[in-house]
This record gives sequence, structure tokens and C-alpha cells, in this order.
Amino acid sequence: MKWFEKKKPARKPPQVQLRDWERHPFGVLDQYVPLRSGEISLYRSIREAVPIIDAAIWKMVRLCGGVQVRCGDTRAQQGLNRFLTTVDTGRGQQGIQSFLDQYLDCMLTCGQGVGEMVLDPQGKTIAALLCADPALVEIREGDSPLDFRLCVREDGGQPKELPWQQLLLFTPFQPEAEHPYGVSMLRSMPFLTGVLLKIYQALGQNWERVGNLRFAVVCKPDENSPLSAQERGEQVASQWSQAMQSSRQGAVRDFVAVGDVDIKVIGADNQILDSEVPVRQILEQLVAKTGIPPFLLGLSWSSTERMSAQQADLLTSEITAIRRSLDPMLRRICRLWLRLGGFDDQVSIEWEDINLQDIVEEARAQLLHAQAEEIGREAS
Repeated sequence: MKWFEKKKPARKPPQVQLRDWERHPFGVLDQYVPLRSGEISLYRSIREAVPIIDAAIWKMVRLCGGVQVRCGDTRAQQGLNRFLTTVDTGRGQQGIQSFLDQYLDCMLTCGQGVGEMVLDPQGKTIAALLCADPALVEIREGDSPLDFRLCVREDGGQPKELPWQQLLLFTPFQPEAEHPYGVSMLRSMPFLTGVLLKIYQALGQNWERVGNLRFAVVCKPDENSPLSAQERGEQVASQWSQAMQSSRQGAVRDFVAVGDVDIKVIGADNQILDSEVPVRQILEQLVAKTGIPPFLLGLSWSSTERMSAQQADLLTSEITAIRRSLDPMLRRICRLWLRLGGFDDQVSIEWEDINLQDIVEEARAQLLHAQAEEIGREAS
């Protein structure tokens, strides 16, 4: 080397770490602040994020179905049955049961159900029953708890009282004394749901790294090599990338490098944490809040048949309590229809029997009861 040629400074290879900042897609759960204005969107995100919670609410809605209304007049009873079967409930649906499904779904998720009785143009009968979004409705209380009005927010932010308050339906779910709004079944779930989603998100990332291998290629070139460390690193990276691209297309290409080359699988030495225990602990809390027995959601946590029978009895009492909260709303609808038709507005609400027991066990019990009666008659 001539004395006037400048020696190139040694270039250090870059140290690169590529990892995106990843989180689960339901970010509202991590930014939850217990204010009513954002609760409804939060609860809907919980149902969308955790399938078992969504399934529990839908099962509760289905189990609460089946209602009949009785009145004293035979002619009025026929017309009332026809009305409850054919009343328009919007979006191509008919019948009081479709309205109850939407109404009860809003009650359990949002804490309150809001609906409207729509009269025909002549005002002689109820033409439709429609559900409203509880997030758009606010309550303005009067001088007493018995006096309240349903309102909506105008463009300026001021509450505006809705017209025809006597045709609006409002049912809070488990209301508290300090405010008129009900309490959602999902109220105590945001924190645990956020933890559960973090576990699932980390589990998915770990399996993505285990299933889709990442390699760490370290090349230690010779000091006497004419190529700099930067150039050698770029060359190795280029050839390694081509080899990986070929493997994705089904072709096999060997990777050959000169020098001290070390290739390792990133994360191969680490084990994936066992998520069964923490996930079950969280799901136990969430399922207990819904009141649904685990075996109805496909969870085999009940160790004995006796325990499952007791859970079914508890679910029966939960459904009965929810039905009681719907009675005033149903009575208002039926009484208004009867008054518009000129009939007596006295009605009684009859729900179908809740039966979660095994049909085989019931048949066996009836057989034993019949045999006992037969033995009693022979003895007498």
C-alpha cells in the first residue's frame, strides 16, 4: 500500500431489531375510565372480544323467551294474540318475541332497554314496536323519582325532550338508588377481560414465532478480508433472504458462507407459558357474573350430575327475576292495544315454564310416580 493512500475506516455492522408494537385490537378495554358516556361502547367491545360472554348473553335471551298474555274478553283475546304474533318489529321481523329478544339484549348489555310503540296514521292501533339505541337516550329527572323524561342530545349538546313520552318504553336492568340508569351485566368485566385478551394476544404472538421461525445469522469475518464488516453483513443478509424466499415458493436453496457463521432460531430456548390455569381462573369469574352454568357454555367444570342440577335450578331463578323486570313493559303494550280497541285493559302475563332438566329423568320420575299410585290402589 502506498503511503499517500488513505486507509478506509472500519465500518461497524448495524445492530437491527425489528419488532412492531403489538396489542390486541380492543384498545378501549385498556383505556377504560368508569364514566357512563363510554360504558356502552365498552360493553359492546367486551361481547365482540370474548365469544363466551357473547354466547352467555344470547343463551340468557333465548331462555327468557316464551310469553303469553291473558285477558277476560274472548274476542279481545283473539285480537290480542293476533297482534302479538304479527306486530311489525322492524328490519323484516314480526312478533312480540323478536321485539323481546332485541329489547332484552340491550338490557343485559347496556343496562337499559329503550323502545317505542308506533301508532298507525289514524291512531287506532299499534302498528309497530321498535327498539332504540340506549347510547342515544338520556334521562332527565323531575322533582320526584316518579317523574322522569327521556331525552336526546341536540347538535349543541343540550338535552332535548322526546315527544310522545307515553309511547316510549324504558326498562332499567337492576337499577341503583343514586341514578336512574340500570346496570349492565358486564359492568365488572372490563379489567378481567383486558387481562384475558393480553394472555390471548401474547399466546398468539408466541405461537406465531414458534410456528414461523425467525433466524439469527451472525457472521464473524476474517480481519484480513478485503470486504468490510458492513459489506460482508449486507452480502450475507442478501443471500439468506434469497434462500428464505425460495423456501416459501417450494424450492430448496442451500446457504453457503465463508467465515465463522452462526445460525440460531430466535426463541428456541424459551418455553411458552402454560395459560390453562390463569385463563380458567378469569373465565370462572366472567361466567359466574353471567349466571349461566358452565356446562351450558361447553365448559366441563362440573364434576357431578348433582352439581349441574343445582346450577340449573339457580339459572331458573335468574331467568325468573329477569322476566319480572320485563312484565311492566309488556303490560303497557298490551293495555294500550286493548284501550285503543275499546276493550277492558286488565291483562295477566304468563311465561312459559322453564325446564332445564333431562327429559329421560322426568319420564323416569313420572313412571315411579305412576307405580306408587298403582301400589297404593292395590293396597287399599
